[in-house]
Amino acid sequence: MAGNRDHVWVREAPSTVDAEYVQESATVPLRPGQKIAHLFNLNESQEYVLQRVTERTYWFQRDHYACTFYVGEDGVLLFDPLHERGQYILEAIKRVTDRPVKAIVLSHDHYDHIGDADVVLRAMGEIGVHPRLIASEATARKQLFRGTSQPHATEVVAWPHSRFQFEDLHVEFHGFARAAHTDDHSAQLLVEEKVLHAADHTNPDEPPFWKFSANENFLYFEPNLRETEELDWVYENGGHGNVGSHADRDFYHQYIADMVEAVRRAMDHIGFRDGVKGVEGINSHTAYHTTWTDLVARTAVDALRPKYGQYYGFEYGTWSNAEQVVWAQFAYTK
Repeated sequence: MAGNRDHVWVREAPSTVDAEYVQESATVPLRPGQKIAHLFNLNESQEYVLQRVTERTYWFQRDHYACTFYVGEDGVLLFDPLHERGQYILEAIKRVTDRPVKAIVLSHDHYDHIGDADVVLRAMGEIGVHPRLIASEATARKQLFRGTSQPHATEVVAWPHSRFQFEDLHVEFHGFARAAHTDDHSAQLLVEEKVLHAADHTNPDEPPFWKFSANENFLYFEPNLRETEELDWVYENGGHGNVGSHADRDFYHQYIADMVEAVRRAMDHIGFRDGVKGVEGINSHTAYHTTWTDLVARTAVDALRPKYGQYYGFEYGTWSNAEQVVWAQFAYTK
């Protein structure tokens, strides 16, 4: 889609999985394993990116945030009404169908992913449509606990696992009893479409984003990945990054293994007081922990750079991933 942003195209990072890239298309579905070409530049130069994934499922992205929508016979099912992107999502939907949004799914209670629910609800209300607003028990409870001003779910499904139906499509909620990202984090499987909507779970065709997609707890991250890998899907929307496949998960597991090993090696030869050697005036033991963590993490990043340094966002995000692993290894070493 043409946009009016002032952007000078840059050379993009190579694929982490040797992907086959195709031009963005709102009409031609992707074949398994294909990804959208020039995705970073498209995000920087267009109003949004719209890709048809299957006959009925579409992948939308603006400013590197992605959501999924499914076009049924009578209406549209939207997964995650992204903050500050609701109007663009509605415009994208209108490009492919004149059917209204009849249901909205909230994957988890993070404002950046669900913050424009009111925008979509208001737009539908203006034409006399009142969509179902579907969330898990965990998300509904969390919103009540926080006293959110966001619209509350009209339909609450069981936690951690449940299923609902939208026209002929069956959708499975897969929550994580021990969630890495946030305590109400879940993924949704569009069963007949074989599409997994898993916001903030992975960043396909990239190394893991900052803090493994802003995870609150690294300890549970890889077990969460294993859970969703057991599901029957071909395409994944991780909320950021490109359209995903199981090959992206293989890359993630190798990256995690290499990161854990690099951190362990660094911990073996960096002493707890090494970060403050030569520094005078230390009057708090906090200095030992923070400087040691930083030193171990950055040593691990240096060790990983020859293998991963060419990939998307390495210099900006890998140190935060390393810090999470340092803490997990420090606290939970077997």
